[in-house]
Amino acid sequence: MFNLEGNVWYNIPEFNVLAQNITVPGFSPLFPDAHCTKDGSICQITAGEGEINAALSLSSLVRSSAFDLRTTYFLIGGIGGVNPKTATLASVTFARYAVQVALQYEFDAREIPANFPTGYVPQGATAPGQYPTEIYGTEVFELNDALRKLAVGFAKTAQLNDTQAAQAYRAHYSAAPAYVRGASLPSVIECDTATADTFWTGTLLGEAFENTTRLFTNGTGVYCSTQQEDNALLEALLRGAKDKLVDFARIIIMRTGSNFDRPYPGQTAAENRFGDSGGFAPALANIHIAGVKVIQGIFDGWDKTFARGVPPTNYIGDIFGTLGGTPDFGPGSS
Repeated sequence: MFNLEGNVWYNIPEFNVLAQNITVPGFSPLFPDAHCTKDGSICQITAGEGEINAALSLSSLVRSSAFDLRTTYFLIGGIGGVNPKTATLASVTFARYAVQVALQYEFDAREIPANFPTGYVPQGATAPGQYPTEIYGTEVFELNDALRKLAVGFAKTAQLNDTQAAQAYRAHYSAAPAYVRGASLPSVIECDTATADTFWTGTLLGEAFENTTRLFTNGTGVYCSTQQEDNALLEALLRGAKDKLVDFARIIIMRTGSNFDRPYPGQTAAENRFGDSGGFAPALANIHIAGVKVIQGIFDGWDKTFARGVPPTNYIGDIFGTLGGTPDFGPGSS
């Protein structure tokens, strides 16, 4: 999504995505090119940060005449915040659900009604915890879980990067039993991801968005990563899939933990946000370290498995059922 995430794919020993640089109309002015290997089998783009940049860049890619993306696998790889209840710094997370947690009414914290546990209220509702009745369609996306499990298996063969600074910082979370995973060594994890344009932090917001994730997925979703782009990227890809330009069953979301989304016991939210967790460097490194294993796994298994696609065993798509099937989340589902 930004330059340092993109840079991890340049000048690496496995393949050279700088062999071709293809300018794509509609890409971010900061990142105007798609970078591809000489034979075009692997390409990398930097979409730009935030939901608007992400949606416009991916829409431009999907609609570009320079690419045939009908059998392409999309690895959405970037750093993100992590929930210490589920993951830790430098962990590599793979999502089934992407939930747009901040697409809600919002009250300033100083004006929250006395009986509300949070200032976030689903749209069309009158209190937190009620399912939204005003649906935009981007609230939740569900991805191919069978493909996710294959990607996790590939990533688990990687030796993840870690640093002494990250180890020292995550040790603070051992003081809270609920954060035992936050205090553990980095690993590869199956979970879900929370999208918001706002770079938020704090225990109260974290707990509010945990509840939103559960609510929007009918009790199934548990977010471990936070980021600012994924639902926007998925909406662009879903619209492309509706027009038979991409295959929505070939999307993987991989986020690596660069910072905790809430403080450790005794720390303030501001100290957590503005301090240095030591997670940024290993999270960047692990995008390549784990991501290249996924790419190599797809190439190695192309003829046997991936050329024809990995059939999903779960519903995939949005809350509207745009691509067919019946969502297992949303109004009327159980």
